[in-house]
Amino acid sequence: MVDHQPLRLAELAATLAVAQDHAFGQPAGSQLRACLLGQWLAPDAGLSPEEATTAYWLALLRFLGCTGHAHEVAVVFGDEIALRGRSLLSDMGNPAEVVRVVLAHGSAVGDSPLARVRMVASMLAGGKTAMQMNFRTGCEVADVFATRLALPEDVRAALAFTFERWNGRGFPHGAKGDAIPLAMRLVTLCQEAEVLSRVHGVPDAGDVIRRRSGKSYDPDLVAALLSRLRTLVERLDSVEPWDDVLAAEPAPHAVREGEAFDEALAVVADFADLKSPFTGGHSRGVAALAAEAATRAGLSEDDARTVRRAGLVHDIGRVNVPNSVWDKPGPLTRSERDRVETHSLVSEQLLRRSPALAALEPVASAHHERCDGSGYHRRLGAPQQSTAARLLAAADCYHALGEDRAHRPARPPDEAAAEVRALATAGRLDADAADAVLAAAGHFVGRRRTTLPRGLTAREVEVLRVLAQGLTTAQIAEKLHISPKTAEHHIGHIYTKIDVTTRGAAALFAVEHDLLRGAG
Repeated sequence: MVDHQPLRLAELAATLAVAQDHAFGQPAGSQLRACLLGQWLAPDAGLSPEEATTAYWLALLRFLGCTGHAHEVAVVFGDEIALRGRSLLSDMGNPAEVVRVVLAHGSAVGDSPLARVRMVASMLAGGKTAMQMNFRTGCEVADVFATRLALPEDVRAALAFTFERWNGRGFPHGAKGDAIPLAMRLVTLCQEAEVLSRVHGVPDAGDVIRRRSGKSYDPDLVAALLSRLRTLVERLDSVEPWDDVLAAEPAPHAVREGEAFDEALAVVADFADLKSPFTGGHSRGVAALAAEAATRAGLSEDDARTVRRAGLVHDIGRVNVPNSVWDKPGPLTRSERDRVETHSLVSEQLLRRSPALAALEPVASAHHERCDGSGYHRRLGAPQQSTAARLLAAADCYHALGEDRAHRPARPPDEAAAEVRALATAGRLDADAADAVLAAAGHFVGRRRTTLPRGLTAREVEVLRVLAQGLTTAQIAEKLHISPKTAEHHIGHIYTKIDVTTRGAAALFAVEHDLLRGAG
């Protein structure tokens, strides 16, 4: 049984901040470092405690709407992650610099310099409105997510100024000077100062920031930052950003429990799925299907909840792969396939940071594993996969087959079901999990076993399978991500139901009743 402890809002925001780092081609922790930089600078910059609180949340969630316009950016520029990484180093309040960035990343229209020049000319002639709409999309999506997360009103209001610049040359409204909230002006400066100092070193970063004073950045904030830049960067290099950001969370600490926890995870689901026009609603659909399958497979209500919640967050690592790959209409190259396979690894890395989300990670990050070891990213075989993980993998596979993708149309339900059955027959998907998913999706399933022997539940069979491998109670608990007390409780019930008192006899019972297939 997974302990569904409350989710700290700061942990979720910090997780999303690292996800945004991936979306902008930055090392994990860049936005966390910028958040700390802003909090340390806030008193000298003249922010009130309330404005510093707003700056804290803005620094973590400034680009929360980035997946909402990733596809549109990629259509014009190709690898939108590379473009965004370049934009953090560039003076986006300088039209000439914007043109240089466009010229450098107009790969979507070909490598011809003439083609890129024509694209720039087109943008200058009539593309300003399109750019405004693009940035407005990011702001509006961020506002919707912020509303659903019940963030303070000041944070929501400031997110509308994410791409504005001090000199009025930003987007989408061209807001200027003090019309931009002070907290957002500070966050913009600190995020770009973190990137510049990390990439170019403090002296060069200071020169760049000084040249942009009064253009992209508030001059008063620049003066406050430059007087302490070296000291602050040295301090950043001496701390663990994740721990210090959580420690810096303004009081009182906000938590999300029950339905609010589920809604927070639904935000993660939609953040991931908006990345591509081909995946809208995917995570929600997988979560619902997997949860229903878990119930049909005999899992407890608590375990079914774990499967559903893991389904909501399983694809958060998608942000690490550019839309030029996800939305490619033709076959992927080997390099592109390799990059696709990183998304489940990134999901694991993102989820394991937060205690509340880490409980979901073993199920969520295994959604592309296969029982014969041919999946990714860990190449786990059936013995290393829990029942919950096998259910989620089957649900993800079936649901994806029924959705349009850039390289193929959606499969009709019967064809998708046939493909899942074929994968189960080939030993890639767990047969019981596939049956449960197909039944949950409304397909007729001829059951191989109408009931489990001696009244065993699916969870007890899962424990029995691991017990038969010779693991201790503590090892069983660790492998199945349950407490030792819960493992002991299950073992006691198993022994009573099958009328044995030793592991060897229990293992023999499992063999006699063919319960070790798909062991996990």
